[in-house]
Amino acid sequence: MVRSRVEPSQHGALTATPAGGGWCGHADPPDSELGGLVGEIRRCRICVERPLGKPLPHQPRPVVRAAAAAPIVVCGQAPGTRVHASGQPFTDPSGVRLRDWMGIDETVFYDTTKVAVVPMGFCFPGLDAKGGDLPPRRECAPAWHDSVFAAMPNLRLILAVGLYAHRYHLPAWRKCSLTERVAAFREIMAAGDRPVVVPLPHPSWRNNAWIRRNPWFGEELLPVLRRQIADVLAV
Repeated sequence: MVRSRVEPSQHGALTATPAGGGWCGHADPPDSELGGLVGEIRRCRICVERPLGKPLPHQPRPVVRAAAAAPIVVCGQAPGTRVHASGQPFTDPSGVRLRDWMGIDETVFYDTTKVAVVPMGFCFPGLDAKGGDLPPRRECAPAWHDSVFAAMPNLRLILAVGLYAHRYHLPAWRKCSLTERVAAFREIMAAGDRPVVVPLPHPSWRNNAWIRRNPWFGEELLPVLRRQIADVLAV
């Protein structure tokens, strides 16, 4: 895959300028990964050609790092502007915080034999009137996610990051609030499901107040998460 930086056009749309390939010493997964699904996702234009509602306001640039060998997958929401620019997931302050939560560095995070990243929406969805990111596109998960996870036989651990990932990976908990789901992490992890799912808030700065209000997240959940990740990667 060709990485790009993104610049505003005369009309405010996002346009891509080619940059290099790979990230943190790791090549991008080839289009043939996951039985060709990675390549199909990279070529996807469903949000402009067959959109549910308004079409994507810029050219699609799906962001995915996945390989059949990965035992861990991070399932976030959708790329933001910085990730749209880099063409790689979590190349922003949210990624710095997420990797700290996980207890790993960039070299491990971007090694697709160890960690895959499959967001609920593969493309940057655009900004709302207040300058915040729009929700993940509704087309992505129904079109791709069941097939992607079925093509990952080594998967042992799913980090469900944020509300939209919770809804997909924890359907039995849909009626609970995000806080209730995250607080129930021990029950969810012990449910016997394989792969194990760990519910997390999004690591965005917008959740700083939530993190301050819920000190148990850092004191109780994160040590469990880091041990679980270390155990999975040690195999």
